[in-house]
Amino acid sequence: MRYLVYVVPIGLAIYALIDLSQSRPQERAGLRPWLWAVVVVLVPVLGPVAWIATSRYLRSQEAPSAAPQRPGRPRGVPRRRGPVAPDDDPDFLWRIERERRRREAGAGASDDAAPGENIDGPPADDRSDRPAPDPDDPRA
Repeated sequence: MRYLVYVVPIGLAIYALIDLSQSRPQERAGLRPWLWAVVVVLVPVLGPVAWIATSRYLRSQEAPSAAPQRPGRPRGVPRRRGPVAPDDDPDFLWRIERERRRREAGAGASDDAAPGENIDGPPADDRSDRPAPDPDDPRA
């Protein structure tokens, strides 16, 4: 526990110096990097905390278009990993609609239907009334 008094300031200083070395001029509040390094090293806890707070504040004030873009999907476009809820799944919705038709048709026509006869029209494996698959859906 008594080593924590020495380890925390040293860890903060190392983190701040690494962050300072990777910073852009807009994040340094008009000071040169060597001057920030002197502040971080010579002022034990307040120097690194001042650098971290200042750089984070200035990064948050930058315009969103100035932020570096990561390669891959554009910002703001959600990832699509398949249906989130059952009512987003076209197969699920299709099965519900088929069951609803069976129940409606089954109320009046089930007594007249022959055993094994499909009462809702097309054969069970015919999916002609199923919605077209989404071309962006990775499962298709």
